[in-house]
Amino acid sequence: MRHSSLRVTIERAFGALKNMFRILDNKPFHTYKTQVKLVLACCILHNWILSFGIDEIVPTEESWTTKPHVVLGNQPVNHLQSLDSSGMAALRDAIFVSMWANRGTTRT
Repeated sequence: MRHSSLRVTIERAFGALKNMFRILDNKPFHTYKTQVKLVLACCILHNWILSFGIDEIVPTEESWTTKPHVVLGNQPVNHLQSLDSSGMAALRDAIFVSMWANRGTTRT
């Protein structure tokens, strides 16, 4: 009985995560290690949203659209899916550097 109750609770938790983060509901195309990190990241974001509410700066998933191109360094990246893991790591680092440089300018 306890095992069954725990299983139902866990299934509800994953159902809530899948409803909130559509990346978890799609067919996985990431490596297993990345899938584990995605679930952990979604759990962390879910807990943050429950604690602090929805951020007005971050758009909802329904209203979010991709930009036609992303600039990595001085070169535009037109197809993110064509990047290998080192290219994605470089893109992530470039985004971080940009965010870190502008950390105090977005909110007053």
